[in-house]
Amino acid sequence: MDKPRLYLETSIVSYYKARLSRDVLVLAHQQITMEFWERRLSRFALFISPIVLAEAGEGNPEAARARLEALRGFGVLPLTAEAERMASLYRSLAALPAKAYRDSLHIALASVHEMDYLATWNCSHIAGAETRRKVAEINKAEGVGQPMLCTPEELMEG
Repeated sequence: MDKPRLYLETSIVSYYKARLSRDVLVLAHQQITMEFWERRLSRFALFISPIVLAEAGEGNPEAARARLEALRGFGVLPLTAEAERMASLYRSLAALPAKAYRDSLHIALASVHEMDYLATWNCSHIAGAETRRKVAEINKAEGVGQPMLCTPEELMEG
């Protein structure tokens, strides 16, 4: 049986490679991410995108190197005209704010490349309940794949 296809959004590798936070919620997300990375990641066919690579490469050079090194070996999905079109639809029809441009691209890339899952800690613009509902409606109407937009915690079962 083929492994489920997982698109890993940038927040996952950022939490995985960041210094441990003093914020209790962020620390919990970091610990879940570390456990997910070490125990569950191998159960998936892993994909990222040029957007993830660009975001992971930003900021402190040493931290960026660590994030990019952690992503080595992941498949890289191409940014296509169809993904850009879908991202535009998400921004207009799912009411994602202009500042969420990259977030809409993450969703679009996972959708048009028919990923089974998009893992993220971004519940404001990607894995929130209302965004999930609106994206599912748009994807159904457009005839593109419907990845499960979820957190690593939701992928820890089994």
